[in-house]
Amino acid sequence: MDQVKKAVENMNSMAVVRADDASKIKIALHDLVRYGHMTFADHARKLEPTFADNILIHIMKSPLKACCSAAAIVPLVDQASIAIGRLRKIHPPAHVIIVSPRHEIFHELVNYVDILPEIDLTFEPSEEFPVEQMVEAQVY
Repeated sequence: MDQVKKAVENMNSMAVVRADDASKIKIALHDLVRYGHMTFADHARKLEPTFADNILIHIMKSPLKACCSAAAIVPLVDQASIAIGRLRKIHPPAHVIIVSPRHEIFHELVNYVDILPEIDLTFEPSEEFPVEQMVEAQVY
């Protein structure tokens, strides 16, 4: 319980990630850290796609163009304005919504996020990309 309390204290915003499949969610979460230089306050957690769609509707106050098939939420140490600025500079393969404390739903999510299951962010090698190619691609 102390870890949850500590994570809430460090949390300044949240990122809700929506995509067509779980692999795009994982890539987008990695992109937030690697290219967006964002800091997670706690583990990324699996979110029901319909709930993520409802969060977007609530924040944007407009109907959806398309529903997602996979979703995640992650608490961020970064302030919402900084996270939004950094998000604009990268192009993750998923739709990312930054939820700030100014949004009404933020405080509901703070209490809800710790009961969600964590997402395993490790990548399984696929048939499309053999492990050798993945290792070579990481070397700069």
